[in-house]
Amino acid sequence: MSGFLAGLCVAVLPLLAAGFWLGRRTARPESLGGLGTPVEHATFQTLHTASLAAPPLRAGLTGETARRSARRLRTLLGTDALCLTDQTQVLAWDGVGDHHRAEIMERLAGPLETGRGEAFRLNCDAPDCPLRWAVVAPLTVDDRVHGALVACAPRESAVLVRAAGEVARWVSVQLELADLDQSRTRLIEAEIKALRAQISPHFIFNSLAVIASFVRTDPERARELLLEFADFTRYSFRRHGDFTTLADELHAIDHYLALVRARFGERLSVTLQIAPEVLPVALPFLCLQPLVENAVKHGLEGKADKSRISITAQDAGAEALVVIEDDGTGMDPDLLRRILAGEVSPSGGIGLSNVDDRLRQVYGDDYGLVIETAVGAGMKITARLPKYQPGVHSASRRSTE
Repeated sequence: MSGFLAGLCVAVLPLLAAGFWLGRRTARPESLGGLGTPVEHATFQTLHTASLAAPPLRAGLTGETARRSARRLRTLLGTDALCLTDQTQVLAWDGVGDHHRAEIMERLAGPLETGRGEAFRLNCDAPDCPLRWAVVAPLTVDDRVHGALVACAPRESAVLVRAAGEVARWVSVQLELADLDQSRTRLIEAEIKALRAQISPHFIFNSLAVIASFVRTDPERARELLLEFADFTRYSFRRHGDFTTLADELHAIDHYLALVRARFGERLSVTLQIAPEVLPVALPFLCLQPLVENAVKHGLEGKADKSRISITAQDAGAEALVVIEDDGTGMDPDLLRRILAGEVSPSGGIGLSNVDDRLRQVYGDDYGLVIETAVGAGMKITARLPKYQPGVHSASRRSTE
């Protein structure tokens, strides 16, 4: 989060400078709609234009994102033409004179190699082409040049050189944020793969063994359990979407518990209290099932009598409050702390550290798991899920995935 704020500050400062420059160019005496001085009005317009150009760039530097942002960037600079390039080609050209594409790419070899901007005269025999100068400002992310912003104008201008450099730095910040978003996505995907790998082979083996035991004595029951197993594994190993809904996650948990009950029978009692209004809440995929699996493990482990597990999901205003509690063997709080900190193997707490990390990554450090436990006192796990969070949208469907 601190990195994001630093990036935001770096992004805003150049825009303010560009806004004041644009204000000096565009100051007019007409009414400004109550926005203050011409410079203040120009600054507002600059920031507004930048806010429209930012979303495409946050997806990285591609032909499509360059095309969608080039017109806004040209408006920021007030030039006759502007193009965005990668290392090998012009991705998008906005304005007049696009016949200069090849010439510009030939002249970009030096700036793309050194990462330093420059200005040069354009060679043009077209009588109706106003472009005579080009200003090149490299786009860099982590000291690597990804491409260039090129502003073209009728005449050489030191102001344009500085303004193009500032806007290029702002674009570079957006591309860096896009790179961070992609890294975060790759990290979440890797963690989901790791979590899938944690799905106990013993659970899979025991489920198939239970199903096999019913094949001769109760074929219909075996068929039902086989469908439960198929639905659970289909959900757990699905390949799309970082997020799901609470309804879908609980549906998968129901399949899991059906298989557990088939194995342990009356030894396991599960109660659910789910508020209907929280069912559409989006949450990280495969987030609650590991907590229930942990409750089953610690609820039945070392106990000969009946084990009780309760799962509740309540409406708490702007949040959904999910609580999973068991009356099992519990855990030493110090050992639990070390598991969550990654200091010891998570084998004693299936998926707890993984779920805790993902919740903090998505919602912030205030939304990690709250776990109450002691040796012999069972375990109570509370997860708070904001109902609305930017970027958290479920694309899952419970149907035949």
